[in-house]
Amino acid sequence: MLVLTGAGAAVLAVTRDPVRLAILSAIYGFVLAVLFTVFQAPDVALSEIAVGAIAYPLVIVVAIAKERE
Repeated sequence: MLVLTGAGAAVLAVTRDPVRLAILSAIYGFVLAVLFTVFQAPDVALSEIAVGAIAYPLVIVVAIAKERE
């Protein structure tokens, strides 16, 4: 799980396309939530799902939509 998290962070860091960034950010948020669950931190995992997998990608998508208008 740690290797998957590190690889996901590296892929996320080199992503240039904003739409792809939003999608990968949501996936990475879920991967981090699973990692936190493995480390027996369910409260942190729930926070990561709310912020890292839902809120942050949503902000990116809204910003892209506003920019294209």
